[in-house]
Amino acid sequence: MAAVIALLALAGGGTALAATTTTTTTPSPSAPSWTVYHGDPEGSGVATSVSSVTLSSAAWTSPALDGQLYGEPLAWNGHVFVATENDTVYALSAATGAIEWSSHVGTPVPSGSLPCGDISPTVGITGTPVIDGARSELFVVADELVKGSPAHELVGLNATTGKTDLTQDVDPAGSTPSALLQRTGLTLDASRVVFGYGGNYGDCSSYHGWVISVPEAGGTPAELAVDAASGESQGAIWMGGAAPVVDAQGDIWVSAGNGSVYSSSHAYDDSDSVLELSSSLTLLQYFAPASWAANNSRDLDMSTAPALLADGQVVGAGKARIVYLLNGSSLGGVGGQQASLGDACGDDIDGGVAVQGATVYLPCLSGTIAVQVSSAPAGLHLLWSSSVGGGPPVVAAGLVWTIGQNGDLYGLNPTTGAVRERTTVGMPANHFPTPSVGAGLLLAPAADRVVAFSAPSASASTTTTTTAAPRTTTTARTTSTSAPAEGGGSSAWVAVAAVIGGLVVVGGLAWLLLRRRQRNQ
Repeated sequence: MAAVIALLALAGGGTALAATTTTTTTPSPSAPSWTVYHGDPEGSGVATSVSSVTLSSAAWTSPALDGQLYGEPLAWNGHVFVATENDTVYALSAATGAIEWSSHVGTPVPSGSLPCGDISPTVGITGTPVIDGARSELFVVADELVKGSPAHELVGLNATTGKTDLTQDVDPAGSTPSALLQRTGLTLDASRVVFGYGGNYGDCSSYHGWVISVPEAGGTPAELAVDAASGESQGAIWMGGAAPVVDAQGDIWVSAGNGSVYSSSHAYDDSDSVLELSSSLTLLQYFAPASWAANNSRDLDMSTAPALLADGQVVGAGKARIVYLLNGSSLGGVGGQQASLGDACGDDIDGGVAVQGATVYLPCLSGTIAVQVSSAPAGLHLLWSSSVGGGPPVVAAGLVWTIGQNGDLYGLNPTTGAVRERTTVGMPANHFPTPSVGAGLLLAPAADRVVAFSAPSASASTTTTTTAAPRTTTTARTTSTSAPAEGGGSSAWVAVAAVIGGLVVVGGLAWLLLRRRQRNQ
């Protein structure tokens, strides 16, 4: 019995030891940024470092801001940046969503003072800003009233303090500012800010599509006009809000909308096209569908950002619902496509794209589509067509993320298009809402606020610690009838069981011997 008691004590009959395990994820000291529309100069829309996205609950929701959000949220240096149609730029805390600073850069233009359009009640900052991290400067183009008349001002703000560093009029000479809408995102190329102009919704008044490039420190803009011959107009550079695409050589790629020329016997006018420009805005080459003139007459313009693939191929699409595959080194002019894919979706294809390997995810208003590209032979294959989402997609944590007009954020399987994740973020302000990924967050714009979800990068460190609780005296144990966890038994209790079993056997034998002696007596 003394041996049994000693073994019970050894097994823990007098004391108990409990252990707790805690897992802590520490963000990388410098979380990846998202400083331009769709994340990089090529507009690829892919966040390669993100390991997961958590939609079960929002990390934070910003306060309601002072106007509608038409652009994509940006992230840099622990801040999230958005701009409103009330001409206000906000810096939000990436940790909490609280407003850290705001800068009201001008008086927005009342929508009633414009010849047409679908933004109301005011038109202010419509295009996504761009950030030059090396300069700690954020740039926007603000539509604002200057001396009582509409004008477009390039504004540079200190991204840390919100202080104004630059204000410059950027309306092209001879243009009618009220007829122009600065819809594209802004981008950077060779220390210059690059963006496009189109017209207001409805294509009213007379305007040209423009690509503009301005030195970051201010100075004389470079300009290229579409549909620029005598008597011509339109050819908007708008791309559903996408920014001009900048390739590795510094060349600039844009799509142009429908122009005013409706006859194919007329000289081609650079409309309904994919254009490659030098960094100084010299037109290097172009592509247009053979049906460009008829497309112009039916408002069926090219309206996506050109998708640049690693092998040099280019994919473009638009309101005609046709996807075109182009040779990036030889666009081929009118009718010069390598391949085409008709009736790719049931609605317009407008806005920024996401490119991952040989797959291009395109923003069809009726639901995101995925197109597979082949090079030998050159061809396009519709990988899948989804009936959800539709806003310009991005790729993160192995899913394709898109926002629908119903205010829902979707995470789609990149191979099948099946819905893997879904949550409500709130109705968007426009047809082309697009999420972004930066500062350890997936950022989704609603009409007048930003909703953030945890999206840590693979570089975040995860530490697991096991802490032993203090020993506490116990007077009894509870026997569990459930099966123990694999490998979770106590070797001390095994020893106790063996000893007790042995004692029972020995005791039994002794009792039998005693009984036999009694009978023999």
